[in-house]
Amino acid sequence: MNEPYMVTGAAGHLGFAVIQELLSRGKKVRALVLPGDKAAKELPPEVEIVEGDLLSGNTLDRFFNGIDPKEARLIHCAGIVNTDSRYSKLMYEVNVGGTKRIVDECAKRQLKKLVYVSSVHTIPLAPKGQFMAEPEISDPALVVGPYAKTKAEATAYVKNAAQAGLDVSIVYPSGICGIWDYGRGYITEVLVDYYKGRLPFGMSGGYDFVDVRDVASGIASCAEKGISGEGYILANRYVSIPEFLGLLYSLSGKKPVRRFFTVAFVRMLLPLYALWYKLNGRIPLFNKYSVYTLSENSLFSHKKAERELGYKPRPFEETVRDTLEWLIKTKRINPA
Repeated sequence: MNEPYMVTGAAGHLGFAVIQELLSRGKKVRALVLPGDKAAKELPPEVEIVEGDLLSGNTLDRFFNGIDPKEARLIHCAGIVNTDSRYSKLMYEVNVGGTKRIVDECAKRQLKKLVYVSSVHTIPLAPKGQFMAEPEISDPALVVGPYAKTKAEATAYVKNAAQAGLDVSIVYPSGICGIWDYGRGYITEVLVDYYKGRLPFGMSGGYDFVDVRDVASGIASCAEKGISGEGYILANRYVSIPEFLGLLYSLSGKKPVRRFFTVAFVRMLLPLYALWYKLNGRIPLFNKYSVYTLSENSLFSHKKAERELGYKPRPFEETVRDTLEWLIKTKRINPA
């Protein structure tokens, strides 16, 4: 039986990759996209597209129309990722309010399976050098930044729904990057800026970066094998910024980044850095929250996902190489 799969946030970077993964597994997919989302035109023709806003009245009725919920699996990717330190009402409404609507609808309809895409940002930080595993509780008070707090609150709601009987599993991706990013993902912007010679310096620190294709594969496996109420970290490995920029140099042959500043010095530069980007009509790569994230512990263990989902992330070098090739193919960067 070809069970129907439903994907929210389908035109986003992760949603797009999830759909590609599901199609490769022979699944029938229905996708929810925002009205007028230009990236939706990139979705494969065999995908059934439903336009709608999670926050509007009858969107979910239309999304579920004609679907037997007892045979369907839904992957909730929709959300707003924002590294700004300021509170965003829209981000809260989408990340928390939108998730609650999805969860309540799935519970009401007795959906076969729900997979919620949370984030490693909801995991309270452990001391540097210590690997972090899936958290037992999700509490906004234990994490830093508006984005992390909205995802933690939504994750707590999902866990409560699991205790109430909904078959729902949670995945915690780390820093997603890779091909099919038609938006302005952080790593994509770093690659573009580096290739165009607009990256004058780097900083100490780093993060756990994971290929979007591996996250999508882990999510698809979670939809089939994930235990209700359980969470699975979908990460790769820690990559320092100097290592990342050195890899870009070796793969592209472009001018290497030679200046690397300490976190403390970068924090001092942030006001001038933000002003320069604003005057040039661009979003800054570094801000208060991103610098904080890149300087804190980001060692995440994905052993549970390996053991229970068969998850296996690819080498980061492959991700960077494939992304550069994709950016050239889509004419985001010029190989010359």
